[in-house]
Amino acid sequence: MALGEEELMLRQLPHSVEAEQAVLGSMLIDPRCVPEVIDKLRPEDFYLQQNMEIYETIYSMFNYSLTIDPVTVLEHMKQSGYYDENTSRSYLLQLMDTTPTAANVREYIEILKDKSLLRRVAEAAGDLTAMIQQGTDTGQDILEAAEQRIYAIRQGRAARGLTPISNVLIDVYDRLSELAASDSVIPGLSTGLRDLDRAISGLNKSDLILLAARPGMGKTSMALNILLDAGKKSGKNVAFFSLEMSREQLALRLISSECFVDNKKLVTGKLTEQDWESVAAAADSLNRSMILIDDDSSVTVADINAKCRRVENLGLVVIDYLQLMQSAGGKSRSGENRQQIVSDISRSLKIMAKELNVPVLCLSQLSRANESRTDKRPMLSDLRESGAIEQDADIVLFLYREGYYNRDTENPNLAECIIAKNRHGETGTVELQWQPEFTTFNDMEWQHTEF
Repeated sequence: MALGEEELMLRQLPHSVEAEQAVLGSMLIDPRCVPEVIDKLRPEDFYLQQNMEIYETIYSMFNYSLTIDPVTVLEHMKQSGYYDENTSRSYLLQLMDTTPTAANVREYIEILKDKSLLRRVAEAAGDLTAMIQQGTDTGQDILEAAEQRIYAIRQGRAARGLTPISNVLIDVYDRLSELAASDSVIPGLSTGLRDLDRAISGLNKSDLILLAARPGMGKTSMALNILLDAGKKSGKNVAFFSLEMSREQLALRLISSECFVDNKKLVTGKLTEQDWESVAAAADSLNRSMILIDDDSSVTVADINAKCRRVENLGLVVIDYLQLMQSAGGKSRSGENRQQIVSDISRSLKIMAKELNVPVLCLSQLSRANESRTDKRPMLSDLRESGAIEQDADIVLFLYREGYYNRDTENPNLAECIIAKNRHGETGTVELQWQPEFTTFNDMEWQHTEF
């Protein structure tokens, strides 16, 4: 082979002709291994066009539950326009002849997946090099693009591109089967509050959930309740980004919610022997939970996204709270309209929820507009610098306690969780029980019993 030809061959992206042929040959020799291959490989995992076309044909036939053998595959290749009179028949025979045994199909799949992964990394690296050479993007922009591309590869998703509906339907069918087999009455992650779960179907993947209220209503308490329940019961890691409170303050609040020791006692340290036992039991329970805390007060959405990408088995992200966040541009954009900045942040949060494929619960302040009304229950228009917040959020929840404004009310600890927007169902109000001494919310029928 001439030196120039050798150099051209080296410039090809990584692939294995033998592994591709062996996977296809295995499916033709023994159709029983077809479901296993379909489960692990996509047509784009094949590098050679001819192999990709044969696999696409088998993939399509499998989706329609058709019989798969060399004769039917050839017939469907004709219908798809992939058939070549001179080579297709002989090539299929060659695939079957050169495949040692269908028993080793798993090993062939692994080789193919590894080569496909190498190609995706090489393509991402090429795109990033092109961005650098153009000179139009900042280092921060390119770093963000790099993390996004690598995360997409790690998750097994294409960073961009159109997807056939048949691929999407397979994922939907798998999700429906998973839900049907599950004992849970809600499809999403539980909030720990049954009435709220029923109303919003839990916290669902890729949703942006906004929890808003006036200061002192218990936003952080509600968020920590949800975090605590998910961290203990979901089996997934849950991340809390606090831009307002320190890690130690948050830990004290979590201990108070977990062991039902008065928060004031924990702050002052005036604990009885029984209280110490309760705190020790709560600390032990929290140690076994999967809660991650970050109290960086200058964090941006890009920072949160980058940190969360590195968390294995992530189930939930909670941010306290939106108006304290910096825009991605930092101080250089401080002269901008604050409403525009908050709109940019909320849009970025929704994109982050989709990319990480987990629910993102973000807390938000309300304006004072409700204070001047006779009925002080919050409305969507009360969202501070609302801009695109209500548009981007899938669910908007408001917390309201009549006892906050009127101490003589019949039930000062009655709290209302107002569902002002709900993409998954109806809006309405869920009544909750507020326990100020433990800074926690519970279902109305819930009773705490001393041990």
